[in-house]
Amino acid sequence: MRILALILTIASIGIDQGIKVAAESFLRPVGKVELIPGLINLTYVQNYGAAFGIMQNQRWFFIVTAVVVCIGIILLFLFYKNHDIYTYAASILMVGGGCGNLIDRVGKGYVTDYLELSFFTPVFNFADCCIVVGGILLLFHLLFLQDSQAKHFEKAGRS
Repeated sequence: MRILALILTIASIGIDQGIKVAAESFLRPVGKVELIPGLINLTYVQNYGAAFGIMQNQRWFFIVTAVVVCIGIILLFLFYKNHDIYTYAASILMVGGGCGNLIDRVGKGYVTDYLELSFFTPVFNFADCCIVVGGILLLFHLLFLQDSQAKHFEKAGRS
């Protein structure tokens, strides 16, 4: 499973970077394209802040934080014993998204954002979505599944 997780993490980074290259090439010159009128726009933004545009111009803070968090998640992934589909998916998404945005910050000094929803102000990208969904999956595991798995294994050990 670890090899598959590595492959999927690399794939998520590749997807993120591929979309950003397309946004730089095709969306940057026009600035904005209405994808679904009144709902979704593709809007080119150079984001010098964090996910969804917060904390602008803190490049080195975000680089160091992303490296530390990604290393931490990788270590937890390697040494955590009670993995389930949620922790595998969370690890893949959070490391993939974190590394995707980290590549932008190190290489360009900003993150390329391009998704704009009519009901959500900040423009964001695929990597941001991966980080948020991965965080939600990890939180779901910690809040609702971790204790039930531990109880299941305790019962299995007593039988």
